[in-house]
Amino acid sequence: MLNKYARAFFTRVLTPFAAFLIRRGVSPDAVTFIGTAGVVAGALVFFPRGEFFWGTIVITLFVFSDLVDGNMARQLGRSSRWGAFLDSTLDRVADSAIFGGLALWYAGSGDNNVLCAVSIFCLASGQVVSYTKARGEAIGLPVAVNGLVERAERLVISLVAAGLAGLHKFGVPGIDVLLPIALWIVAVGSLVTLVQRVVTVRKEAAEADAATQAAPAQGSEATS
Repeated sequence: MLNKYARAFFTRVLTPFAAFLIRRGVSPDAVTFIGTAGVVAGALVFFPRGEFFWGTIVITLFVFSDLVDGNMARQLGRSSRWGAFLDSTLDRVADSAIFGGLALWYAGSGDNNVLCAVSIFCLASGQVVSYTKARGEAIGLPVAVNGLVERAERLVISLVAAGLAGLHKFGVPGIDVLLPIALWIVAVGSLVTLVQRVVTVRKEAAEADAATQAAPAQGSEATS
């Protein structure tokens, strides 16, 4: 849902900035690398120290590179398999850094092994959710389902909660409880999404196998 509407909105907003970068000779791949580096730095420098507000600000600034690089590629007419591969691969790196940073906080000063485990589960399940779609498409299946919690939802829920939780250091009482709640929501939502995609791939694979087996049989009847 967020992918559909948010991307369309921010694409329009960021188009002038993408055009500016093109005029300055910046390549889409450079934007992809810089954006990922910024997200990783924001997550692994600020989050393990409990600086959730400033970490979220830094991460959010660089997250938009995911839209800018694609916009630049379309304006240049350079959309390519390599660009799509690079973008998808570095997205996984960025996501891992975000939830890894949260896991480091709870394993250290946050002192909560349960939430550390939940953060690690969010990290791992997000990777597997993406893999199921990529693997299903690689074997020729459409994987015609998005699921309850996709990457955009995972990021929005986690980063909004982290940013608000960071206001606790500015004297806002009780607001730090939002981050644990968000992590549980993302964990459960990711699990549901994984099940949805696995069930869909199983159904599509069975239909594809049945169609393949029926084709030779029809061919034999036609020649008899």
